Amino acid sequence: MNMSCRCINCITPPHMLKKLLESKNNDIRQHALNTLLATARLRGERAMATLAGAAFVPGNGRRTVYDCQNTTSLNSDHVLRTENGEPSADESANRAFDGLGATRDFFRKEFDRDSIDDNGMRLDAYVHFGNSYNNAFWNGRQMVFGDGDGELFCDFTLSLDVIAHELTHGVTEYTANLEYHRQSGALNESMSDVFGSLVKQWVGGQTADEADWLIGSEIFTPDVECDALRSLKAPGTAYDSPVLGKDPQPDHMDKYVHLPDTDEGDWGGVHINSGIPNKAFYLVATDLGGYAWEAAGHIWYETLRASNQNTQFQAFADETVAKADQIFGAGSLEQQAVVTAWREVGVNTSAKMVVSRGRPRRREGWEAESLAELTRQIETLTAQVSTLSKDVTTMKRRR
Repeated sequence: MNMSCRCINCITPPHMLKKLLESKNNDIRQHALNTLLATARLRGERAMATLAGAAFVPGNGRRTVYDCQNTTSLNSDHVLRTENGEPSADESANRAFDGLGATRDFFRKEFDRDSIDDNGMRLDAYVHFGNSYNNAFWNGRQMVFGDGDGELFCDFTLSLDVIAHELTHGVTEYTANLEYHRQSGALNESMSDVFGSLVKQWVGGQTADEADWLIGSEIFTPDVECDALRSLKAPGTAYDSPVLGKDPQPDHMDKYVHLPDTDEGDWGGVHINSGIPNKAFYLVATDLGGYAWEAAGHIWYETLRASNQNTQFQAFADETVAKADQIFGAGSLEQQAVVTAWREVGVNTSAKMVVSRGRPRRREGWEAESLAELTRQIETLTAQVSTLSKDVTTMKRRR
């Protein structure tokens, strides 16, 4: 596998942290600055680790949670919880541990994937990273969580979808390894939002209609007027406040945000333009209804596996149509829902498909209609058999 992406995959978008640098509150400014500086240093360490090469030892997805003790050192000497150990007195460690397990189990049971790398990669997490660190990230080897500054952000282990989001960056790294730049980078971020939300829905047993489709709704303090970091249902509406700014995510290609492919430009807006494929997935999932991981999730997962480092929105959309064909059949409700969803966000798929009549119906309605039709057919057949039996009896009597 080509380990060319050297970016630290953080849950808090850089444009939000940079907005906090404008705050009149000195503490908020300082916490944001410290977070940005620590992340920049970690990015350099990630680049060096990539150049040196990294060895991953299979471990059946075994989990270990470590304590950074509010330093920026990933020291493995301070173990808080292990796979076979008792729950920790540290609730952050327990939440991280449970989140790692939920994500691991979701990919194993629903997609037959053996941990992040599909080869039993052990799952290591570090809590209490830094001092008032307003982020959580996947660094290519481990999950790391900050405690937040207590003014705007809480402990980042509080959101299961944040944990699953970051671990999905690892899944992406070991499949398509989507480059963290422009559209491929936005797809990288979108895959993490999609599967972060699906893990939360899976654990909660929620249907697509019951889900909130929000990412990171639990990481803000009660004083912050903010729904979440991002919304798959309505990109651009997750937050709007004087302190955090306004959610800049677009929900259509007409609103695509063109930014420089630099650190300052969020590598071409990877945390921003991910709103477009996010909305496409939401539309597919809610159009089909039921559990989103069963149909839409499988289409997106197989598309990720078929993608490459430079896959763009158009190619990804076309591949979702092709995968819907392979999994559910040409002209299926699932394939029609995929085509319709991408069209609604401004991406007209070029993949060939057989379109059946009418708009895709919700899966529950389709199943109910199919059952009713089958019942009618059985009743008709029963009546025909009864009539035929009477005719045979009459013919025998005439003989």
